[in-house]
Amino acid sequence: MTTRERDAATRRQSFSRSFRVPIASWPVVALLVLAAPLPIAAQSPNTAPASEWRQFRGSPGLTGTSAAAVPSTLTLLWTYEAGDVIDSSAAIVDGVVYVGGGNGDLLALDLETGRLKWKYTTGNLIGESSPMVGHNAVFIGDLGGLVHAVNILDGTRLWTFKTGSEIKSSPVLADGAVLIGSYDSHLYALDTRTGALRWKVQTQGQVHATPAVQNDLTFVAGCDALFRAIRVKDGKEMYQIESGAYTGASPLVDGDRAYFGTFNAEVLALNLKDRSVVWRYAQPDAQFPYYSSAALDNGRVIVGGRDKVVHAIDTASGKPVWTFATRARVDSSPVIADGRVYVGSSDGRLYVLDSASGKKIWEFDTGAGLTASPAVAEGKVVIGAQDGRIYVFG
Repeated sequence: MTTRERDAATRRQSFSRSFRVPIASWPVVALLVLAAPLPIAAQSPNTAPASEWRQFRGSPGLTGTSAAAVPSTLTLLWTYEAGDVIDSSAAIVDGVVYVGGGNGDLLALDLETGRLKWKYTTGNLIGESSPMVGHNAVFIGDLGGLVHAVNILDGTRLWTFKTGSEIKSSPVLADGAVLIGSYDSHLYALDTRTGALRWKVQTQGQVHATPAVQNDLTFVAGCDALFRAIRVKDGKEMYQIESGAYTGASPLVDGDRAYFGTFNAEVLALNLKDRSVVWRYAQPDAQFPYYSSAALDNGRVIVGGRDKVVHAIDTASGKPVWTFATRARVDSSPVIADGRVYVGSSDGRLYVLDSASGKKIWEFDTGAGLTASPAVAEGKVVIGAQDGRIYVFG
């Protein structure tokens, strides 16, 4: 547990465990809703559509890129007081913002006005697990080890599934399944409609990272220093690549390459065809872990470090393109939209950088640390802060 997590924990009240709802007790209307899922907008695995940000990192490949056009100079449109630390990153779908609060509330807010549409109480704390929206439901994990499926229309519970330990991984959807990791060392695949277990894969350490999905495989970088490729339909492990270090960051997967940072102060590029490490990026004079998940933009991998710096790395060579120094560590994962980088820092500032040069375009001081990652859609940027306030810019 990091110092920030321990500090946050001391500010929170003890919580009661939630319970699993048997399928037989579901309201008929809930079953009808799940039986007729809303279509998910077509999207490439690399870029989130301009109109939505359905999951952590925006798209199945976890590339952190959006097709949205955002004003180069942002204006604060509204804020919302969630009541506790926000480590969870928002989802945005159909004009609604979904975000998990540290007090255990999953909130649905109107994107234009900030008006609360509904609130779902998990009964546990919510950490870094970020909501995923699809199939007429919002999915999220909590620190009590529960995965929740919530009715998108009214915020009522559809089902829960209990894992063996806390969940900081964010859910993703693939082939009718919710994929999510747990600190009990397993990656789970749950049926989106019922919450029934399809399969689980045991690793040799906590599963902190969010899994990436490409074609019929899901990829997860583990705390056991292994990068795994797992077949979505049945959970069969197809191969693994040794990273050499504990990994908290989620992998970015694009074609035959995967990129992620480790606690060994390195960013790795993997070749998924020959299953090898292509390059390792490190700064010898700054041996700090990478907790931030990387974004991809025009031949550059852009990632935050606990050395207080945002790094842009050439995807071909692994050499630095530019760096930008903040005033505190950068655990927030950057988002790329329209040639600009949006990223928070524990110094309390949301930064907008030119993605080609790293030059600062704009910044906003929230007054509280930003460890959550931005969500970008409909020309707006959404991010939560450590003081429990949600900010929306446009």
